[in-house]
Amino acid sequence: MNNHSILVFIEQNDSILADVSLELICKARALADQLKTNVSAIAIGHDLKSQLNALGHYGCDQVYYVSDKRLKHYTTFPYAKIVTTLIKKYTPQIVLFGATVNGRDLAPRVASELQCGLTADCTDLQIGDYQLKDQHWENILLQIRPAFGGNIIATIVSPESSPSMATVREGVMKMIVPNTQKTAQIIEETMELTAHDFPAEIIEVVREAKTINLKAAKIIVAAGMGVTTQESLMLIKELAKTLNAELGCSRPVADAGLLNKEHQVGQTGTTVRPNLYIACGISGQLQHLAGMNESKRIIAINTDANAPIFKVAHYGIVGDINDVIPKMIKAYKFNK
Repeated sequence: MNNHSILVFIEQNDSILADVSLELICKARALADQLKTNVSAIAIGHDLKSQLNALGHYGCDQVYYVSDKRLKHYTTFPYAKIVTTLIKKYTPQIVLFGATVNGRDLAPRVASELQCGLTADCTDLQIGDYQLKDQHWENILLQIRPAFGGNIIATIVSPESSPSMATVREGVMKMIVPNTQKTAQIIEETMELTAHDFPAEIIEVVREAKTINLKAAKIIVAAGMGVTTQESLMLIKELAKTLNAELGCSRPVADAGLLNKEHQVGQTGTTVRPNLYIACGISGQLQHLAGMNESKRIIAINTDANAPIFKVAHYGIVGDINDVIPKMIKAYKFNK
């Protein structure tokens, strides 16, 4: 078995595999093909085995599975112990985690125990070479993420780290079409866990259902800082309702408290790929464009004809949203 594989930590909630884990398997498959190596995964939980077959559909070769009733829900210490132990056993070249609440808790603990580098909140991963003075490394992981408040995109390398580790934001990696003919080898691992490994006990799990699902939205109407009043925001909400669309926003709108963070699109929010994205009063800064520029159709409305958003928009309207949006609503209702 190739001991320089790309390893993905599989996150699950109530025995349902997290989307970000499937996204990472897809990306790992593409990177592994470049490196001519395997994709492996670590899955921890209880009664998960039937769910793990889906990992093979997305390109996973082996799944190291640890099952225990006490591991049904994520708890820091036993999960960190298991992941660290399996990484030491199988010595992968690259290890990937989702940049979720659990992933951000788990990955630093594992990196600290292994004394290796960790890049957080990546928005892209690539394989490439790196030169530093007279030293040259080939086929290492290039970890790409926003820096300085999203004003620049930094490429981070850790050529001497073994393994290279990164957490990756949800939604930034494309899902491939699953190949249901392909299956993964499930390797059941035994792990000695004592009461000492469980210093905390989960009594009850309460989950609040999300009311917004930007990732799955076919149409998104998004508000930017050109929305300066509640009246303007109400117009955008009316347009979204008219089009049966989800309501999105740029980071300044969320920071200002006009809409909550669940609506935020961009590097520090949600990455989206809808069929139609209508940007209302959004200038189009780099951090926002990175989260929506793969939309199939982009309509931009802005009073500034030189706004960066127009460089990626398929259709641009130079005008005041308070004038343009009511006309759009009227035209849609008339044509409908």
